[in-house]
Amino acid sequence: MKEKELRRSMSVFPIGTVMKLTDLSARQIRYYEEQDLIHPERSEGNRRLYSLRDIDVLLEIKDYVADGLNMAGIKRLYEMREIEAKENSNANHPMTDEEVRRILREELLSQGGLAPKDRFSSMRRR
Repeated sequence: MKEKELRRSMSVFPIGTVMKLTDLSARQIRYYEEQDLIHPERSEGNRRLYSLRDIDVLLEIKDYVADGLNMAGIKRLYEMREIEAKENSNANHPMTDEEVRRILREELLSQGGLAPKDRFSSMRRR
């Protein structure tokens, strides 16, 4: 993780500071936490501590609400972003030797006409 990202993910702001920065009430902030949209860390005294990234998300949520998007729509938007991020991270990782061999074996079998007729038989071999 780069230095900038590391700093943005450090949870150092108490809820009072976050309230001033976002112009949201403590209840609204806790509600967004309950909705699993932000994930503040807890101090040893069990107090919520927020990062700059959490504040960015809260400001973004506030904009979505102002634009008329409901909570279900906001949650769906974040779910889609998470899925897209996972797909992008999977596309960028190199395949393992085992994956390459499996794909090559399946391709050779299908080209030689030796591929199993049953579409579930390749799943049983794994």
